[in-house]
Amino acid sequence: MNDDRPAGINVQDFVTSVKNTAVQVITDPMGFFRYMQRGGGYVEPLLFMVVMGVISGILQTLLGIVGLGVSGTLFVVGASIILVPIFVAIFGFVGAGIVFLIWKFLGSQQTFECAYRCIAFSGAISPVTTVLNVIPYIGPVIGIGWMTFLMVVASVEVHDVTPRMAWTVFGILAAVLIIGSLSSQMTARKYATQFDKLEKEVGKINEMSPEEAGKKMGEFLKGMQEGMGKRGQQ
Repeated sequence: MNDDRPAGINVQDFVTSVKNTAVQVITDPMGFFRYMQRGGGYVEPLLFMVVMGVISGILQTLLGIVGLGVSGTLFVVGASIILVPIFVAIFGFVGAGIVFLIWKFLGSQQTFECAYRCIAFSGAISPVTTVLNVIPYIGPVIGIGWMTFLMVVASVEVHDVTPRMAWTVFGILAAVLIIGSLSSQMTARKYATQFDKLEKEVGKINEMSPEEAGKKMGEFLKGMQEGMGKRGQQ
């Protein structure tokens, strides 16, 4: 039977393919990477990453609206739908470059394109990790651990790296990322506490005379500066 319709992307088939790929990466990563095509171009994995980024951006927006995750105005929160896919697409190539060098160091004979496909399809977990990230400290750690596991599986199934070597290298990298994540979250929470205090003080100052307000603000800023100075000395 002849089909006179112009060639192009079948949206339904594309959506089905993205869904099936995401489900397989999450539920059977070993099987997925074992039979993953090593080549075929960048369009398919790039589009997959963008779709995962859009879904993650929507979830981040919804979480922000209900007071979880990213906070701010509706415009700032809604911008996640646009910005997240862009960052995902850009950093997908950056991340692929990093793991490509790692895999080359470990003896892989695969191309950069293959490394990119590994990174891109691993993005299937990003919508799940976006939700997990609302859990302080634990959520990001789970996300890093999950991605590390996928990189180890890809190392073994695609790049012929021994499991022991893969766990050693990516385990060290994961440890560094986890320490950095915990440290940044602790710092952010400390500053958030300071800003909360400042907001309360500003509310009180609005009810004072100009002389009292100036004196109160000076005392608060001095105490805040001394507190930060003590932390810097520790």
